[in-house]
Amino acid sequence: MNKAIESVLAEPLPGAPRPVRFSILRVPFFLEPNYDEAAPFIESNRDRLIKKWGGERGWEEQKRRHDLKGRGTAAGIPHINLDRLASNSMASHRLIQHVGKTYGLRVSEGLYDRLNTYYFVDGHALNDKPRLAKVAAEEIAQLVASEGGKANADVPPSIMAEEEVLAFLQGDQGRKEIEMALQALDDLGVHGIPKFIIEGRQVVDGAAHSSVFVDIFRDIEARGEIAGGPIFASILGVDDETIQRGSHYSEDELVA
Repeated sequence: MNKAIESVLAEPLPGAPRPVRFSILRVPFFLEPNYDEAAPFIESNRDRLIKKWGGERGWEEQKRRHDLKGRGTAAGIPHINLDRLASNSMASHRLIQHVGKTYGLRVSEGLYDRLNTYYFVDGHALNDKPRLAKVAAEEIAQLVASEGGKANADVPPSIMAEEEVLAFLQGDQGRKEIEMALQALDDLGVHGIPKFIIEGRQVVDGAAHSSVFVDIFRDIEARGEIAGGPIFASILGVDDETIQRGSHYSEDELVA
């Protein structure tokens, strides 16, 4: 989807009523909800998937059927570490939401991208809290600096130091919102990922070609207005100002 967003922003639709901008909320989802939160990691992702698909043969067939390597390359991840360390991801979900509400969605999206590399490429566990705190603190500092210190307040909050990130990861702040979001997903019948909910009403499978997303976004751009906002904003405690500021934009007019 990011390629579709970049395409739309790079070449605005001639005659569109207003420039378009996007607000992406990353809604938490647990592939293994029963993983122990106290353990830095549980197993390798290779072992997890072999067990899930009934052995080596089933896993090889699944890879062929879904072209996982090809989809990863298309998404800009040429190498996915199959032996990455799988763990409970509650703490990392809480952190992404906290950063978005504190510094804005552009910063939380940047951190999300960095953690994708941290996990899918580098293979580190998302519940290795000391390691995660170090990487996240460095990334937050760079992202906030690139934003010129802008944040969701008249007086920008201080940048989280490594020890502050670690304290947050070891705490419980934001758990209630994550749990409510998981319940809402279940109520909506969303039991797999990736999925994208656009304008609060249209569910698009994440495996869809980027052209599908471009067509949807161009329709919104041509209309010059949106049908509805993100349905998970109130559940996750994200305020209107944060949504309006957006996560991806070239001009600050329309939020899609």
